[in-house]
Formats: sequence, structure tokens, C-alpha cells
Amino acid sequence: MGRRISDGLRRFSRGWVTLLALVVFLLFSALVLPQQSRQAEHASGGAGSPDTSLFYSPGDLYAMAEAYGPQGRPAYTRARWTFDLVFPLVYLSLLVTALSWLFARAFPVGSRWQWANLTPLIGTAFDYLENVATLLVMGRYPARTPVVDTLAPAFTLLKWLFLAASFVLLAIGIVAAVRRRDGRKGAANLGRR
Repeated sequence: MGRRISDGLRRFSRGWVTLLALVVFLLFSALVLPQQSRQAEHASGGAGSPDTSLFYSPGDLYAMAEAYGPQGRPAYTRARWTFDLVFPLVYLSLLVTALSWLFARAFPVGSRWQWANLTPLIGTAFDYLENVATLLVMGRYPARTPVVDTLAPAFTLLKWLFLAASFVLLAIGIVAAVRRRDGRKGAANLGRR
């Protein structure tokens, strides 16, 4: 199943699709992200957000819910149902198409490296799981939400690990694609002599 998904993503990821995903990502980052950051800072009263934290405990999550207050928690919920539904799709589009396109040029067909384009899918899945978990905790506050309050920090950490891995893989793909292209040029030049 993973191979079919990876192959389908690679077939879809043409250069122009990757370029379009990059343009959308850059526009979203320039036009929407700053405004969303300001709104989140205002709603949280400076308490931070689980989404942007790497490590936090269930206690920290409840402290954030308390700091958000009765007006901030609904704002947090609105942001998760609007911005945080769209932004993961924006960065996912960029990462999946870029990895698919680059790795198709960097590694031979059939190489396990081709499966690297699945990494951002896993990170995005954890992002959505994090959103659901934190929404439940925020929505039920001041009531406790056992198990979910423990899963939320784990989902956040896993999201960041897979997204960081996606960017590392992107760098590997760039280097490998350039080296493979240069190797082909060198072999072609030797063949002309």
C-alpha cells in the first residue's frame, strides 16, 4: 500500500506542480501566517500554543488552557477549524511534491529512497491528531480529559520529528539529485572523447 501511494505521489509531482506548491506555501507564509501568529499570541495572552511547542506535559497543556481564558479558548478552537485545517495541507503539498520530484531524479526507480515522500504524510497525520487532541482538552476545560491529554504532547513531538525529517530528506534529495546529474554529465563527456 505504501509503495502504491508513494508511486502515485511521484507520478503526480511534476516540476510545475512542485513550483506551484512552493508559490502557494510562500504566499501563505507571507500573507496568512503572520496574521495567524498575532491572533494566537493575543488569544493565548502570551502563554504559547501546543502547536508550536516541541515538549510539553499534560499539566502544561492545562496551564495553556487556563491562560487562554474563556475568550481565548474559543479563538483557539476557531483557529484549529480554519487555519490549522489548511496550513498542514499547504506544507504537505510542498514537501510531498518536492520530495517526490527530487527523489525521482536522485535515485533509481525501485529504490527505497523513493518512499521518502511518505514522511510528510506521516507528519501531517500527527499534526491533525495533535489538533484533535488539543481541541478536546481545550473544549472540555476545566474538566480533565485523561489519556487524550497525554497523547497530545506525544502527537506534537512526533509531528515535529517527521516534519524535521522531511526537511532533512529534502536537503538529501537536493544533494543527491545534483550529484546524479553531475555524474551523468561527466559520463556523457567521457563518452564523447
